[in-house]
Amino acid sequence: MTKNIDDVEFTVFDTETTGLEPRSGDRIIEIAAVRLKAGERLAQFHTLVNPHREVSQAAFKVNRILPSMLESAPDMEKVMPEFLDFIKDTCLCSYNAPFDLEFLDNELKLMGKESLQGIVVVDLLGMARRLIPGLERYSLSFVTEKLGIKFAQEHRALSDVELTLRLFSRLKEMLKAKGIEDFANFAGLFGINTHFLDDIINQRVSQIQQALALGVKLKIKYLAGSSAEVTERQVMPKEVRQDRGRTYMIGHCFLRKDERAFRVDSILHLELDTT
Repeated sequence: MTKNIDDVEFTVFDTETTGLEPRSGDRIIEIAAVRLKAGERLAQFHTLVNPHREVSQAAFKVNRILPSMLESAPDMEKVMPEFLDFIKDTCLCSYNAPFDLEFLDNELKLMGKESLQGIVVVDLLGMARRLIPGLERYSLSFVTEKLGIKFAQEHRALSDVELTLRLFSRLKEMLKAKGIEDFANFAGLFGINTHFLDDIINQRVSQIQQALALGVKLKIKYLAGSSAEVTERQVMPKEVRQDRGRTYMIGHCFLRKDERAFRVDSILHLELDTT
């Protein structure tokens, strides 16, 4: 049974840190999150975190978090179990999720625990890039300004979550306008979890290989990268190819009347065309 995006609980979160390099010892100093479903806010999480190290001058210029604000804040050993409980059974989202996820995984590693498991993580920056192609830049403040979202970015975790929530709502509206409401398609397009994405891509590659073996065409629904348009196409597949970490289906596109390369993670639906 397919699951609609509105049937899923999401957690939109953000972190502030001592610097940009967790591998060099930088730590999380603030974390905030809002849990929601179908646009309705369900719960909020927010805390400062004592990193037991100095905040870099560069980071302070951005977040203005003083050492005195962190002295009485809880340690990550206390915060992390509470945060993991808060995000349980949700799809985790943030703007530039690889950055936040690297810090979360580093904190887990310092606690002697495995990296984040069993949860879909979606990058809203990647979502913005694919749904609004062609912008000069993709900072959170710039994208939201371009979309007419009026909410000042303060570079504090909870404030940035509030701004990201507004952007997420607008991006979901864009998806619905394109007819993309299935959660598996959503996660396949914008998720960054390797194992989860591999499962989706492997399923689609299996269908493509079946078409190749039978010598039949495929009917596909495809999100184009250059225009962000969803089109339905008839394709005669020729091969599956790997290039720079991505999987592509190469085939003759009857819509464009030419050979094309289709990103497998941008195929929203495909079926054998035996007519």
